Amino acid sequence: MKSLIKIIVLAVALVAVSCKKDSAPNYQFMPNMYESAGYETYGEAAFKNGVEAQLPAKGSIARGFVPFDIENSTEGYNLAKATLNSPLDSTEVDLERGKALYNIYCGICHGTKGDGQGNLVKREKILGIPSYDDAGRAINAGSIYHTIYYGKNAMGSYANQLNEEERWQVVSYVLKLKSDLEK
Repeated sequence: MKSLIKIIVLAVALVAVSCKKDSAPNYQFMPNMYESAGYETYGEAAFKNGVEAQLPAKGSIARGFVPFDIENSTEGYNLAKATLNSPLDSTEVDLERGKALYNIYCGICHGTKGDGQGNLVKREKILGIPSYDDAGRAINAGSIYHTIYYGKNAMGSYANQLNEEERWQVVSYVLKLKSDLEK
C-alpha cells in the first residue's frame, strides 16, 4: 500500500513537471481583457464626428476664469484707468504676497524697486522700461490691472500666470512701490 501511494505521488509530480513549458505562453482565459482593441483618441472609431468632442460647449466659461469686460484697446485702457478700482479692501491686501508675485513676474524687467532697472534692462536685453513714478504715465490701479491682463507695448499679458486675486495683489504692491519712489 505504501509503495502504491509513493508511485501515485511520483506520477502526479512527473505529470506536473512534464506539463511546464517555458517556451510556450500560458493559455489566456478571456483574451479580450488582455488585448483590447485600440481606439485613436478623438478618432472616427470613438466619435462619429471626431472634432465635436474637442470643442467646449458654446457659451461655457473655464473653471476659475473670470471674464474681463473691458476690451484690449486704447479706449479700454483709458476706461480702466478712469473707472476700475481694486475689489480688495485693506484687510485683504497682502503686500508680502504681492511682493513675492511681483519679484517672480515683474521684477526681472521693472526692477525690485519699480525704477525700471531690472536685470534684463541692466544687461541691455530690454530697453525703455519707465519708472513707476514717471509723471507722464500717471498710473493707477485700473491702468496697472489692464496692463497686467492684456499687456502693453513689448510687455505681454500675464492673465494666464496670475489669477484675478493675485493680479490685484500685484497692483497693490506696484502702487506701494510708486508711492515709495515719489517720496
